[in-house]
Amino acid sequence: MNPSPAPDGPGAEAPRLALKGISKVYPAVIANDGVDLAVRPGEIRAVLGENGAGKSTLMKIVYGVTRPSAGRIFWEGREVQVASPAHARSLGIGMVFQHFSLFETLTVVENVALALPERPALDELARRIEAVSERYGLPVDPRRHVHALSVGERQRVEIIRCLLQNPRLLIMDEPTSVLTPQAVRKLFETLRQLATEGCSILYISHKLDEIQALCHTATVLRGGKVTGECVPARETPQSMARLMIGKALPRCEHGPAQAAGELRLRLAGLSHAADDPFGTDLKDIHLDVHAGEIVGIAGVSGNGQQELLHAISGETPLAERFPVQICGVEAGRLKPGQRRKLGLCFVPEERLGRGAVPGMSLADNALLTAARSQGLTRAGFLQFGKARAFAEACIERFNVKCGGAGAAAKSLSGGNLQKFIVGREILQAPKLLVCAQPTWGVDVGAAAFIRQTIIDLRNRGCAVLVISEELDELFEICDRIAVIAKGRLSPTRPAAETTVEDIGVWMSGLWPGADTPAAPRNAENLHAA
Repeated sequence: MNPSPAPDGPGAEAPRLALKGISKVYPAVIANDGVDLAVRPGEIRAVLGENGAGKSTLMKIVYGVTRPSAGRIFWEGREVQVASPAHARSLGIGMVFQHFSLFETLTVVENVALALPERPALDELARRIEAVSERYGLPVDPRRHVHALSVGERQRVEIIRCLLQNPRLLIMDEPTSVLTPQAVRKLFETLRQLATEGCSILYISHKLDEIQALCHTATVLRGGKVTGECVPARETPQSMARLMIGKALPRCEHGPAQAAGELRLRLAGLSHAADDPFGTDLKDIHLDVHAGEIVGIAGVSGNGQQELLHAISGETPLAERFPVQICGVEAGRLKPGQRRKLGLCFVPEERLGRGAVPGMSLADNALLTAARSQGLTRAGFLQFGKARAFAEACIERFNVKCGGAGAAAKSLSGGNLQKFIVGREILQAPKLLVCAQPTWGVDVGAAAFIRQTIIDLRNRGCAVLVISEELDELFEICDRIAVIAKGRLSPTRPAAETTVEDIGVWMSGLWPGADTPAAPRNAENLHAA
């Protein structure tokens, strides 16, 4: 979204929250090192830093998830020890997590009820959720089970659950990473209103234009230490990037695509009824992706992205073979492993649970998808030494900050885990790479690196399909862009011949021919139909 001037800052009241010398030491890393930070009533303070700088750890200390190794916490002038999230909520502290803290087998309303001090009737609470979701432009159905929600929809649940607690300090860790520009603008209106009512807000984001538009002040962390403060409205994204990563903001080099190569992915009239009664049915989707090009799919979360990804990856089996064709093979009935043998690699939108097993080491997580393609097995036995070497190569190539190949996936920051998962797939030299939200929660330097790596992969002849709700990302790396809305796919358009505004209109389902009885088809398929 375009930056706009930040609202006037708060007055000179005493801090609502003050941190003095906060340190957190783990066996393999110092996450926080003598951090001082304060936020006043009505102040929106950004916390900036690269992945692994200690931002999320610091916020978890404030919220009672993690105990500090040293330091003091003052809440409204009184020293406290925040014993648990429940204690934090009783003080008036609410937090929206980057990694969602939702029970997948429960419904939205049941998850929200668990976070509230009272025990409201679920029917009444569902009505409150619907009212808040409508007021703040964060649509969500309280009756749906969380396991059936997309990442963007889960993000909305986290935000709504927090808003219902009426917090006096609101901590937001990457709250807009999978929200649409319209939802971001609506959320910012909400946060500004909360600030004018006296709520303090700690805001973590890697989107520097958002911080410039929203935040009064910013604290910069690097290597677990505070390295500076600034007023974002007086800075530029470039100057804030220098404060955060110590150098100028990197830029992607994206030249024109070469002539269309081998057809690597064809969706030939893909239709599929969603398994979840609240899901989105896919309706006659046609798409071709060739070697040497990047095709992007935009859309508001919950319009069929999850169902489309499952159909392509093999997580959802189809009744027929032909609707999904990978490298010339009709793959609709093939299992995920069989599709990978054809040359498919896949980055799911959900890091923990689908992209990686939280409690397993990075080396073991490498085995999950790279065992066959990288020769990590021999005569049916796993080669753990080779798996560790592969994981270490991924860590080094993608600059993953962690305790080594033996570190558990859940011990990494969100951005570093994302870099590992993307790197694990790219290092397998796929013929077809399907990425969902490839730079979700990744800092500006690492995001530019990942995007450039995807472009380089395309230049080496890989076919790439990217599904993202971040339009700027799609326009930066894609050769062609389409939109998914209500389970239908628009025609593709060359990225150089369209605009963010055009794609935004299409995201509501209003593209040329969208209201005709036949589902829209991509231009490259019309002559073949």
